[in-house]
Amino acid sequence: QVQLVESGGGLVQPGGSLRLSCVASGFTFGYYAMRWYRQPPGKERELVAGISSFGGSTSYADYVKGRFTISRDNAKNTVYLQMNSLRPEDTAVYYCNAVQGSTNDYWGQGTQVTVSS
Repeated sequence: QVQLVESGGGLVQPGGSLRLSCVASGFTFGYYAMRWYRQPPGKERELVAGISSFGGSTSYADYVKGRFTISRDNAKNTVYLQMNSLRPEDTAVYYCNAVQGSTNDYWGQGTQVTVSS
């Protein structure tokens, strides 16, 4: 069955870094665009970054540009989110999303990122 499993979250001090990973299985990973979303406490889920199916195109929300980098390794069925210069407002549950067209849309269970001193 389809699975997206995120890892790499945790507690980090402001200014620190984390790298999130999302391992996919149960579908043809290389044919899917991948996205990272996050949901801060008490707020709506928001798009953080996206990468095209073969990695040639990336996009970022304004609030993470220059600090976060999305990448993928299709041989490992894995998408990454490198997060640098973390701020308290980056605290959220981070979700991995796989999308193909308008009908195939899969989500992971999320990983908690907490930025606090």
